Formats: sequence, C-alpha cells, structure tokens
Amino acid sequence: MKKAQNFVLGDWVEGKGAGIPMYDAITGDVVALSDTEGLNFEEILNFGRTMGGQVLRKMTFQERGNMLKKLALHLTKKKEPFYELSYRTGATRIDSWIDIDGGFGNLFANASLRKLFPNQSYHVEGDPIDLSRGGRFMGHHIMVPKHGVAIHINAFNFPIWGMLEKCACNWMAGVPAVVKPATNTSFLTEAVVKEIIASGILPQGALQLITGSARSILETVDSQDVVTFTGSASTGKILKSNPRIINESVPFTMEADSLNSCILGEDATPGTPEFSLFIKEVRKEMTVKCGQKCTAIRRVIVPEKLIEDVQIALGKELAKITIGDPRLKEVRMGALVSKDQVIEVKDRVSELAKTAEIVYGDFDKIDVLGGNAKDGAFLSPIVLREDKPFENLSVHDTEAFGPVSTIMPYKSLEEAIVLAQMGKGSLVSSIVTNDDTIAKEYTINAAAYHGRILILNRDSAKESTGHGSPLPTLVHGGPGRAGGGEEMGGMRGIKHYMQRTAIQGSPTTLTEVTAIYQPNAKYKEVPKHPFKYHWEDIQPGMSLKTHKRTFTDTDIINFANVTWDHFYAHTDITSLDGSIFEKRTAHGYFIISAAAGLFVYPNKGPVSANYGLEECRFLRPLYHNDTVYVRLTCKQKVDRDVAGAEHPSGIVKWFVEVFDAEDELVAIATILTMVQKRQETFVEITEGKIKECLSKLTEKSNANWGTLTPQLMVEHLEFSYNLYAGNTEDFEIGTSDKILEKVHATLYNYDKMPHNYEFPLAEKSKISKTIHSSLDEAKEYMLKARETYLSFVEENPTVLIKTPVFGELNRYELYLLERKHLNHHFEQFGLL
Repeated sequence: MKKAQNFVLGDWVEGKGAGIPMYDAITGDVVALSDTEGLNFEEILNFGRTMGGQVLRKMTFQERGNMLKKLALHLTKKKEPFYELSYRTGATRIDSWIDIDGGFGNLFANASLRKLFPNQSYHVEGDPIDLSRGGRFMGHHIMVPKHGVAIHINAFNFPIWGMLEKCACNWMAGVPAVVKPATNTSFLTEAVVKEIIASGILPQGALQLITGSARSILETVDSQDVVTFTGSASTGKILKSNPRIINESVPFTMEADSLNSCILGEDATPGTPEFSLFIKEVRKEMTVKCGQKCTAIRRVIVPEKLIEDVQIALGKELAKITIGDPRLKEVRMGALVSKDQVIEVKDRVSELAKTAEIVYGDFDKIDVLGGNAKDGAFLSPIVLREDKPFENLSVHDTEAFGPVSTIMPYKSLEEAIVLAQMGKGSLVSSIVTNDDTIAKEYTINAAAYHGRILILNRDSAKESTGHGSPLPTLVHGGPGRAGGGEEMGGMRGIKHYMQRTAIQGSPTTLTEVTAIYQPNAKYKEVPKHPFKYHWEDIQPGMSLKTHKRTFTDTDIINFANVTWDHFYAHTDITSLDGSIFEKRTAHGYFIISAAAGLFVYPNKGPVSANYGLEECRFLRPLYHNDTVYVRLTCKQKVDRDVAGAEHPSGIVKWFVEVFDAEDELVAIATILTMVQKRQETFVEITEGKIKECLSKLTEKSNANWGTLTPQLMVEHLEFSYNLYAGNTEDFEIGTSDKILEKVHATLYNYDKMPHNYEFPLAEKSKISKTIHSSLDEAKEYMLKARETYLSFVEENPTVLIKTPVFGELNRYELYLLERKHLNHHFEQFGLL
C-alpha cells in the first residue's frame, strides 16, 4: 500500500513504521498509509528556522508578495488533479472549490497586501510619538519577522485552505512553516505541497509537511515560534497547556469548533425575501462540506411564533438535497470524512436528542446515489427542535460536527441575544433581518461573544459570501469556546508572525532605522532638484528648500473666483468680527497649491504624475501680504504594481512644510507622486550602437537561442523597419483580442522579450529564406530601412502603425518596440 510522504529537511521521506490507513469517504477503500515514525521533530523545526527563515527574513514585503502571487498563479493552473483527489474526502465540487480555490485565493489576497507594507523586510507601525518638548527625542514601533517557525496543526475538513490561509500570512511576514494536517485528509495536502515544492517558487525550508501523527512536536518549540491550531476545543486546550508552550511563552492561536448561531429577525415572516434567505442559508450551512465546518450553523434561533414555519420550510429544502458520490452532477451533498466521524456525529445527536426532538432526518434511512452506502461515510441531514433552550443546556454545549442543526424559539430580541451568548463564544453569528434597528441592537449586544457577525437581507444577499465563509481580509476566530484566537484579517494576520518592538531615539536616527522621514530630523540636502531623481535614487530625508512667495489680495480673490470658494474669510472682510481671522485670509487649498508652485520642477523627468494627498493641516491662518517658503522632504517610498501602458514606477511620499517669513511652521501636508524607475535592462538604440553591433556580426556568429542565422536575423530586422514605416502589405494582428491590451502594455515594462517566440508574420517576412546576396548587403538594406522609418515617423508624428504582435502603436511605442526588439536579437548573437 502506498505511503503518504513527509517533506522535511529538504526532501520527501516515508516513515519507518507500519502506517495508519486513510480511507476514501465514498467507497471506504484505503487511499494511502500515513506514517511519521522516525522523524526528528527538533531537526525539522531547526531546519525551518535556519534554512527557510534566513532567506525569508531578508526578502522585502514586495518580494514575498510577488512570490505568493507567482505561487497562486502556478497552483491555479495545476488545480484539476486536486479536485479529483478531493472527491475521496467526501467533498462535492462546490465543497472542493471552497477548499482548493479558496486556499489559492488566500495566497492572492495576502500577496496584494504587499502594497500596504514598505519596500523593506520589516514594517513600521503607526505614527511617530514625540517624547520630548524639544522634538529631539521620540518613539516609534517597528515589526520584524520572528526568528522561529510557524507550526500549523490543522483540521481534516479543509486540507488545502486550512494550510494556505495560515501559510500565506507567515510567508508574507517572513517566517517559514511546518504544516501538520489532520491525518484523515493529509493525502490531499501532500498532493498540493508536492506541486508547491516542484514549482521551486519557495526558498528551501519555507515549507515542511508532516502527513501524520506528530504528538511530540511541541516539545521542541521555542519562544520565537508560533503555533496555530484548528480543531476541537478539547484537543486545543490540551495542546495549549503544553508545558513547553507555557515555559517558552510561545504564541498559540486556537481556532476551535463552536456552536455558531443564526437568528431570524421578527420582521422576517414567511413570504418576505429575508425568510427565504434564512432557510436557504441554514440549508447551505448544513449541507456544504456535510456540515463539517467550524463556522457551520448549529443553533437556529427563530421567533417563537415562526418555529413551525421554519421547521416545515427547512424540511422541504433539505428534502431536495441528493446525497451520494460527489463526482455525480446530481449529487448536492457528499460524505463525512470517515466512518469514525459518522459514529461521532451520531453519538452527539443522541446526546442532543435526550431533550430535543429530531424533526428531520433518520440515521437508518438514507438514499445514496452512487458510492458505497455501506462502507462510505454517508449521513442524512438531521434537524432537531429544542423548545426549552433556557432549561435544556445541552444544545449550547454539545456540537455534532456534521449536517446537524437545532431549531429553538425566542420571545423577544433580548432573548435571542441571550441564547446566542449561551454558546459561550463562537466564530460567527448571523442575523437575517430587513430592519436595521433590529440589526444594530443584535450586533452591538452580541458582538462580544462572536468573532464575526453577518447581517443578511435582500440588499446584500446577491453579493454576500455567506454565514460560513471566512475571508482573508477579515478576522477569523472568536472568544471563549471558539478558542480566543485570530487568523487572517488582512495585515493583522501577517503581524501575528512578527515581533512588535518600541524604538526610541532622535528623529534623525529613527529616520534611518525606519526608512521613513521623522519630523524634526536633519534634512539631506541634494545637488539636484528631488524631482530629477528616479525612484531608486530617492531616499527618505532628501530635501529641498524653495524660494519665497508673498500672497496678495489679488491672489486670494483670483483663487476664490477660479474655484468658486467664496467663504467669507476670503472674500468678505467686513464679516470677520467674532471670528478667528484678523484680515483677508488665504484659502487653505491655495496655500497647498502655492506650495506646489514653489516646489514642483516644471520640466519632464522621472516624476510622472501627482498621485494624491494623504494628510493636510493648517496650523494658523495666512493673510494677504504674508510671505512663505516650502521645505519639501522625501518621507517614504512605497513600491507599486504597474497596470496598463505605463513604465515601472513607485510612489514617493513627500513631506511638505510651509514656513512663514519668521520660519514658523504654518502648514503641513503629505503629497504623493508617481516616480518612474530607472531603466537599466536595455541598451539605448542609436545609429552608432547599431553599427557597432553589426560590425561584430559575421556569418560564423552563433545564436544563443532560436534558429535564425546572422543574415536571417538582420533581414528580419529590415522587415520590421519596413513594417514600422507602413510599407508592409495588410495583415491580421496575430494576438487575440482578449489579451491584446495586456500584450501591448508589455512594451512599457523593463522585461526582456521571450526567447523562441514564433513571429506571426514569419512566412510573409520570408524569415526562413534569405533575400539578399550576402550578410553585408543585408546590413546595408537594414540601415536604409531604419532611415526610412525614422523619416516617416518624423514627418508623421501622430501616425498609428499596426504591428502583428502589439496591435496599433504610436511613435513613442514604436521607439519602445525597437529598443526591446534590437536588444533581443543583438543579445541573441552576443553583440551586446
């Protein structure tokens, strides 16, 4: 029998024991054996800390985010085999979509968070804090990656999502992971990890996998590690109380199963959209993943007068559910993960049934479509009804982790809130109501007991992700029984794997430490205007002091007329009595505009656009005849992704300080500019450079890739120049309309052209057969064709030329194409 492998210490290894069988939930067949005997967990953790940790910690947030994005794109292309394997866990296509695509979605979502972090390996959190009256001693907070590993102990129900929603956060933080999935479904986790490792995208040691029992793994954790656990509350408490966890003060995040509730608002009576939404939501949460979700609805809390209506309507909805082999398109609910889990759920239902009545479903009567009804882990949805939820407390203490929910009544919203609270803490609660007053009262009073609250009504229904769907940008976790932990939550989830440290010092020193200019730090005077520098060359603290300008009455009145801002302080000096103003006052936005006029460099350069304004404060009024000057200082640099037809660029935040003639600070602002990155990939193409390269090209020159001979390459370039000059017969653009815009935009980036690309007009350009008598003749014709092209675009500056790959190009885009194209072919023959 095949054994599931462990990926540890940089290699795939099998355990040395007999192994524990993992079963197909649909047929009962053995899928594989799980075996971890012989693994040295101390070595595994140390390997992650050293090999993976050292590399990840040195990477910037931008590099880590791009790594996650690349991994997500790779896995998305390879996902179909995971779906086939997922069926063996009992999951339907929809169930698997939540697990597989949802897991990859976490990678995408966390990758996008790189835009919120600085372009460095650590994070600067919050605002600076002045710790002195003179402004020369201050504090700030930084967050650095922990030097340990993230140990993820996951549940069986989401073998992919459970791993990636956590790993996405620790990788973004710069921390490696050791993943220990639940044994039952670890064969699916193994398949995904094999694809991750084969991709080579992660650095060695960033991910290790243990596919079976690891009872002693916590015995070797240290204070720099982070442990996360998803599973039953009872198991979580045992792990959390491990002496090593306590003695080393290891952060332990527990996300435990909870008795989540869904409340039907009193306004949501039969016939309303909300009543239908409520029934469908409960049905969905009972049947998706066969109710094996830590966020599933366990307690259905409804107005006393509507309990019969809810019971009947829910029964009708559940009766439509076809149970069986999830590969069949008719099947809407698959199987539980194992026969053992079926026994566990039945035992819990029996406990609940001591006081509650089973009003839908039967353990002994279940119709199965496909699959093996005897050996598979199938179970009918079970609905119980507890009419005395304030007396019979089992419904608030006992969870059946399967397709099981209990309906219970309430007489008032206050009672509904109390009932929800009696679950002693849950991951999620929801309320279905179209009355915002009810929604507010429930939310405010119930929030302390729940990690997330969904308010569902007719307005949000179409776009709602549902009661049971945790999202990467929102916190996942809950108080009390739910474990008291947090996962995901956007930046919050990443920070969980980082150490927050308070730092103190002078503004100048902390500017260097944080790479963010701190107020009152020393300025860095530069020989050129800051707007003349490319993004890579700009540094925090780089500063410019402008010349002065005096505001006049005419300036203020003209600004009022241009903007239509006729606020009395600017235009009616007879109304100033009792105000804070003494005389005609300059508009605040005029001050900022005038400041820009003082510091903006007018000529074309690396600064390509104004990107916005982050903060603006006016510290005192400025009047006509007041004189000001500006201090422009680089505050911070933020990397950005380029979308569309624009050159690679980053954002520079500039700290703008406006001073009066007495050097008193009167206004501050932070403005953002888009600054182009320096182009260092391509050699600029000039006539001299072309002739220099062609002089090196001989008939004996060998290509580094492709099939072109030296002469064929030169003749191909001649054909291209003829095309750029509009001298080629009509042709169809070879790039699909679906991706043409994206392909066209690549002209603006600094990436080289791909090797061995098949030119769409190869036959028309006779690229496989020479047309000139010699290489030297071909060179002459190519240079003449270039002269013709340059003359053509000089005489026709607004012309658009159709190209076979990039579509229609203007004059500037033709220049970009020529630069890329010639660099590509000259490198092909080693001429550059």
